[in-house]
Amino acid sequence: MTGSDQPAVNLLDFDLDGLAAYCEGLGEKRFRATQLFRWIHQKGAADFGAMSDLAKSLRDKLAGVAEIRPLPVATEQASADGTIKWLFDVGGGNAVESVFIPEDDRGTLCVSSQAGCAVGCRFCSTGHQGFSRNLTTGEILAQLWYAEHHLRQRLKLAPGERAITNVVMMGMGEPLQNYSALVPALKVMLDDHGYGLSRRRVTVSTSGVVPMMDRLREDCPVALAVSLHAPIDSLRNDLVPLNKKYPLVELMAACRRYLEAAPRDFITFEYCMLDGVNDSDDQARELLALIDGRGEGGADRVPCKLNLIPFNPFPESGLLRSPRNRVQAFAKVLQDAGVVTTIRKTRGDDIDAACGQLAGEVQDRTRAAERMKRLPVRVVAAPPDPLPKSR
Repeated sequence: MTGSDQPAVNLLDFDLDGLAAYCEGLGEKRFRATQLFRWIHQKGAADFGAMSDLAKSLRDKLAGVAEIRPLPVATEQASADGTIKWLFDVGGGNAVESVFIPEDDRGTLCVSSQAGCAVGCRFCSTGHQGFSRNLTTGEILAQLWYAEHHLRQRLKLAPGERAITNVVMMGMGEPLQNYSALVPALKVMLDDHGYGLSRRRVTVSTSGVVPMMDRLREDCPVALAVSLHAPIDSLRNDLVPLNKKYPLVELMAACRRYLEAAPRDFITFEYCMLDGVNDSDDQARELLALIDGRGEGGADRVPCKLNLIPFNPFPESGLLRSPRNRVQAFAKVLQDAGVVTTIRKTRGDDIDAACGQLAGEVQDRTRAAERMKRLPVRVVAAPPDPLPKSR
């Protein structure tokens, strides 16, 4: 608290324009805000007194009204494959998880955007925990701020060397349902005075919030991953309930629109492989029909990469992982049709850090456990293949 009993302003809540406006309110010029921004994000400073090139008058002003507020680390777990998972306390009995995934040519941080998730996908552990609240911009960025500067020390990196080269908004939550906090956080990640990440190396994953996909295309286009998981509406309604609001024909049209401004020339489609539910060869052919736009008035194929994800089982889901040979057969149908298809290597599953396993701690306001106790997912027989279109 400040001397006036007002809570201190968390400077992690601001992108550079926001911080400049805040500093202007303190009677300071923009270049001071840029200096401050660099100290916070490039150097990981949380103590105004250490910011040696800031005017002492500004440091004194900030000490009375502002702070850089990190998230307390509740736990840290390290996987045998080098993956690290942190549980961050966000207050009110809620905690969110972030995961660092090291590879030879990159370091990827998986970041959470909400405490819980309201979408309720059947195969996702976060969804079964329900939803408590959106994270603030500062809480989203605090995950990156901590991970980057902690890892620089831990890995003994040279000055200026980055620990994190890629950020994926694929942690807990549906990022596009927390749009107002997400966009300033993305701008800090991209800003050369902040983390300086390329738009191609920052990915937002969505289950298909169509209006917000259109807004993101205009406001801050970064790489996009769409959680697809089913090739037809009847099955996707069961697996991804948001599909009832934004069905596949609308989602695929939004993907085509997004590509007009996207930094990559393809959309990544995520597809979680569920034994006996969405993994047959017929369903792979239905997926091809969806991507090719058949039934959409002759639309062209959506340029895409298919990422097949081995399901990480948890008891409440009632679902099983597709056998490896079934996943490979499914992939072959897609690859033979010329669709770039990869099978994701599971990382961090020994510490529950793999895709769909992030759960954290959520004070659910949505009664998710009660709502999701229902009959197993219905597998709907595929309709006959449409006649080939004349070309």
